[in-house]
Amino acid sequence: MDDRGIGYRGQAATRLPPVTPNAMKPTDPIRLSKFLARVLRHEPEAAGLRLDPHGWVRVEDLLRGLRKQGLRAGFDDLVEVVETNDKRRYEFGLHRLKIRAVQGHSVPVDLGLIPSDPPELLFHGTVVRNLDSIFAKGLTKGARHHVHLSPDVETAERAGGRWGKAVVLRVFAADMALAGHEFYRSANGVWLTDAVLPRFIGFEPTGAR
Repeated sequence: MDDRGIGYRGQAATRLPPVTPNAMKPTDPIRLSKFLARVLRHEPEAAGLRLDPHGWVRVEDLLRGLRKQGLRAGFDDLVEVVETNDKRRYEFGLHRLKIRAVQGHSVPVDLGLIPSDPPELLFHGTVVRNLDSIFAKGLTKGARHHVHLSPDVETAERAGGRWGKAVVLRVFAADMALAGHEFYRSANGVWLTDAVLPRFIGFEPTGAR
């Protein structure tokens, strides 16, 4: 079971439907964001791109790739997605010449993350059908580079709610750190670690919300 609470093993990117010309309007930032997630995290070749070792791609190359796919998006549309995405999934480089996803990759990249001391508790949102697997095997990263954990209950609940009625779990992050597990904090505030063993997972009490 991966950190999103679904059986993700590197197949999700290839199962995405093909992009068709004019499938997206320049005023549709949600669809643009989803396509950016595809090409900046999982399948850069879908837009004729190659990410550099740190996940960056030149903005002009990205825009050219979007146009080749029939997606009518310009620089201002990219700025809107980067600055307004509620999860802050993307970031620009110096002078906005490059762009990358800040985490969530299934392709090899080095984001230059530095180990950080986590808070006492972190949180994971999932759904009921995944609980048996989680408490038997823990949280694993699947094809991603890391397990993703939320800094608060509300964020975890939104993440789990994408797959059904959310169940929020506690991750005893400080105890994990004392046991030698490393944590990283991405630019958008998501906490990352290699795996979470079952003994470090518990239910978030309903009354704590």
